[in-house]
Amino acid sequence: MDDKASAGVSMDSRVAGVRRETAETTLNLRKKSRPGENVIQGFLLFCGVLSMFTTIGIVLVLGNESLHFFTNDNVSITEFLTGTQWSPQIGQFGILPLLLATLVTSFIAMLVALPLGLGAAIYLSEYASPRARKILKPVLEVLAGVPTIVYGYFALTFMTPLLQSIFGKDTVNIYNMAAAGLVMGIMILPLVCSMSEDALSAVPRSLREGAYGLGATRLETATKIVVPAGLSGIIAAFVVAISRAVGETMIVAVAAGAGPNFTLNPFASAETMTGHIARISGGDLSYDSIDYNSIFAIGMLLFLLTLVLNMGSRRLVRRFREVYE
Repeated sequence: MDDKASAGVSMDSRVAGVRRETAETTLNLRKKSRPGENVIQGFLLFCGVLSMFTTIGIVLVLGNESLHFFTNDNVSITEFLTGTQWSPQIGQFGILPLLLATLVTSFIAMLVALPLGLGAAIYLSEYASPRARKILKPVLEVLAGVPTIVYGYFALTFMTPLLQSIFGKDTVNIYNMAAAGLVMGIMILPLVCSMSEDALSAVPRSLREGAYGLGATRLETATKIVVPAGLSGIIAAFVVAISRAVGETMIVAVAAGAGPNFTLNPFASAETMTGHIARISGGDLSYDSIDYNSIFAIGMLLFLLTLVLNMGSRRLVRRFREVYE
């Protein structure tokens, strides 16, 4: 009997010990107060709210000043969107010359940046050794740190003479959209390459190994497996690069030309929307004049153009996004 009683007491003590350990563990799992983390969370929330209100403020300023432009008796929205002559001083408000020059230079830049950037990203992701990737990627991203004004004079002093030596001085003007577009493509090349390489590197290794197991070559694996799997990230990189090209100022202001010209000839001189804003905003403009308000109307059109690009990219990213477990 004494042995049974002692065994029962021992069992009760063990159960009580387990219960105490369980209670202590439950107590330790409760949320602890961390003032430092709360401060960081509040600061990040402040940054997000500040960014949102900054964007709203920019839109309100653009909208208010643009409204002054379009409520002028001499300005017609139809003429603004369809006219082919831009000269506010004499009552010509057709935005198409500036818009067309912006699209032409951006298109040339995309012809350079997209294939070269994607090719470089595929090499860094699928072919380069870790040592080569460690060296080449930072070297390529150095281009992103070069001031855009340097790119502008590079286009004027190097790219334009190069194009003139190939196509002739009678064909290529000193200021032309082709030189500006080519150098602008070089400028945004690191952006396309870096974002595309990150998207390709995020593709699971198991997809590559499965393709190799089925007998696919490295090129077939890269082009038929990895690139389609990372397509959403590549599309996002392309759209960000296009938006960057559309909003570029200094390269086109220096190398593309200083006068509106409604032409599709890339070797002709033409002024883009950002180049026009940079040129006339440096002069003596009186507040609330037609020239002053036209700057904000052009800026609003640029904002809407990039907004449409971003909205389209979100739809494409959602459509082609691949989710892996």
